[in-house]
Parts: sequence; structure tokens; C-alpha cells
Amino acid sequence: MAQLLITGGAGFIGSHACLVLLEAGHRLVVLDNFSNSSESVPARVAELSGISKGQRLRIIHGDIRNREDLDLAFNAYTDGITAVLHFAGLKAVAESIKDPLLYWDVNVNGSRSLLQAMRSYGCRTIVFSSSATVYGHPDQMPIPESAKVKPINPYGKTKAAVEQLLNDVAESEPGWRIARLRYFNPVGAHPSGLIGEDPKGVPTNLFPFISQVAIGKLEKLKIWGGDWPTPDGSCIRDYIHVMDLAEGHKAALDVLLMGNSQILTLNLGSGLGYSVLEVVAAFSRASTKSIPYIISERRVGDAACTVADPALASKILNWQTKRNLEQICKDCWKWQEKYPHGYVQN
Repeated sequence: MAQLLITGGAGFIGSHACLVLLEAGHRLVVLDNFSNSSESVPARVAELSGISKGQRLRIIHGDIRNREDLDLAFNAYTDGITAVLHFAGLKAVAESIKDPLLYWDVNVNGSRSLLQAMRSYGCRTIVFSSSATVYGHPDQMPIPESAKVKPINPYGKTKAAVEQLLNDVAESEPGWRIARLRYFNPVGAHPSGLIGEDPKGVPTNLFPFISQVAIGKLEKLKIWGGDWPTPDGSCIRDYIHVMDLAEGHKAALDVLLMGNSQILTLNLGSGLGYSVLEVVAAFSRASTKSIPYIISERRVGDAACTVADPALASKILNWQTKRNLEQICKDCWKWQEKYPHGYVQN
């Protein structure tokens, strides 16, 4: 059992990772400013894991850019923090194009503050949530970790910058154990339907958009571009169930805790690509709902196709995805149907 700091642990991916880590017996402290999450999430995670919230799950309402908040987090347990799983950050491509200063402040400056605190407290183990957006327009498909890092939007550039910062930190002194996890498109929800993705405002990601159309909250889906160089003209993405992704984080943490100084850079994806129109059809089957849509112009910052080569993660972590597109759609719909207005209604 380890004491873990989970930044952004109330968010979509972070909350599912917290559940997996609690089920593994770890003690957690979650640091979250709840800017894109709900304060009801930790209680739901505790309920699913069968613990009382204060037992092995402590919550700090704070910001990774604030040293006082970080000090509270690193002192939450008397025996210190063993490792950090760093999910906190902003993630909307379109928003990053409109407000790059905000993204560089939260994602890069926030990570710098976190790493500075880690060094102060003698914590040298971190799993970082990176992104496949660092690959930009890849030269080969599926995409291996050796592909060039050439992001095409500010969000991807901030992720690449933090990756470089982690590399520089690892080279600056011995003892750092780092995993940079480049994951593809996290989707789905916990099969209980108790926790899921609940974006603020109109969704920018495909699955919450589709599910809100299916539930009747939104009139129609907007598909960004119908003339991409793909079989049906819509973008192709590698969709990974959020529970598979959470288990991948646990696997990476386990490998780091068992080893010496190292820096891992790994893709977390299924290795399978589905077009937007294929996803629409699959979600319609899972929900038994019609999904009306319109084809709009291409969105700045998008790529035609991104599909992972997950072979290295399979080899190093002994991990691979278990849940297919059908299960993704089924779990996503269960969450949306159970909580049509997200967390705000409870």
C-alpha cells in the first residue's frame, strides 16, 4: 500500500483511476479545484470502493499552481506521499486555440509547481497524463512512441512541453521514476453508471455530445468535417474505455514502484480506429435512439486519423484494453440515462 497524490482526481479520468487505486488498497489524497468536475464525485468513488470518504480518500479543494495547497496535499499523511498521478489540467483543443495563455499557465506552470513541490518533499515518482495530440499529423499509422512530437494546437503543445520538462528533471538528478502516458480518446463510464464524463457547457468531445443528443438535451450532433481522407470522410480515432485507461495508470505506477530511476513513454490505446460515423451508428444501437447530425466545416487543430500502436505498453506494463466499442457505448449511455443532467442534479 502506498500514499498517492492524485491531482485532478475528481475529473473524468482521475475519478476512475482513484477507484482502481482504492480497490488496489492504496491511500489517496485528491487535489482538485473542481473547475471542471463535481464535489460529489469523491463520495461516489468512495461508495463504489466500499470505504468511507475519509478512510483512505482525503480531499483538498485547491490548485496545483498554489504552493500552500500543494503543501497541504503532501502533508495529508504523516508518512508522506509515495507517488503522484498527475491528471490536473485543461484539455479542450478549441479552447486552447482561443486562450493559449490560460492553457500554458494551468498545464505547464501548474506542472512546474507540482514538480517543484515533489522535489521539496523528496517524492520522485510521477505518472503524467499526456496525450496523443503531441503527435499532431503523424507520418505513420498506427502511431508508435518513436513518432515525431509535433503538436498542431496549443493544448498538444502544452502536453509536449510538460513531457520535455519531465525529461529535463529526470536528467537533472538521480532517483526520478517517471511515466509519460500518451493516451488517445478516453470515453465510456464506470459500468455502474455512478460516475462518468460531465463536461461543463456544450461538449467538445464526441461521446458526451452524442449521448446528450441521444437523451434529448441537445438537438443534433455537429460532425467536424465530412471530407477528411478517410473511408467515410469523417475523422478516425482510437477510443479507449476510461476503465481500461485507469487500469493502465495503475499498471504504470506498479512498474515505477518496482523499479529504479527510469522514464517511460507509452501509448495507451486500443490500436483500433473508428470513424465518427461508425461511432454514431454504434451509439445508436446501444441506446436504441436516433442520433441526428449535421456535417460542419473542419475544426482547426484536428487531424484526420490517430490510432495508437499499443505494443510497447503491452510489453512493459503487461496491459492491454479489454473493453470494445460496444461496451464503451453501453456504459456511456447507462451513465447518461441515469444522470441526464450530470452531477448537478444530485
